Amino acid sequence: MQQQRSCTAFRGPKRIASGPLSDVALTVKAALDEDETASILIFDTATVHPVEVDFRGTQADVLSRLETSAIPVERADTKVRRGPGRPKLGVVAREVTLLPRHWDWLGKQPGGASVALRKLVEEAKRGKGDGLRQSQEAAYRFMAAMAGNEPGFEEAARALFAGNRARFDDEVAAWPPDVREHAKLLAEDALEGQRD
Repeated sequence: MQQQRSCTAFRGPKRIASGPLSDVALTVKAALDEDETASILIFDTATVHPVEVDFRGTQADVLSRLETSAIPVERADTKVRRGPGRPKLGVVAREVTLLPRHWDWLGKQPGGASVALRKLVEEAKRGKGDGLRQSQEAAYRFMAAMAGNEPGFEEAARALFAGNRARFDDEVAAWPPDVREHAKLLAEDALEGQRD
């Protein structure tokens, strides 16, 4: 089974499509068939990295090439042979290099080193730092691509990384509506707790 990544497409400053890559690609293909010089950017919704699509040929040609871009998803009813360990949890053994004092501390923790490391990772994932950084990077990547020449871009970027919602909102207020709203959506976690 294949699951397509979610994407958003902009034609200039206007958002023209959002959803599964195949749907977005068909919308973009139609726009390019209308005007082959149209300036269109497609972004992966999760990473906000640009998505490259080969639009040569028919809609069917475009869709057939997208299959190589799909993300494989393991079905729950598929039996997969796994190695030793805890297969139902998907535990994977890998090498970790630590200083002796780190190993000593891990060895003294309830459940041993593996349990302590898993707890530390889960704690870090729940913490604000990871989501904050990802939100900042995603919003900045989008802003640089779509609003790098807009007035207030540099100040908006500073406000984003400072977590200053009021300043961010002020700086993006004059941007094209779709670009502004998408930047705000991507910056939400970075600006969380800074509501007016």
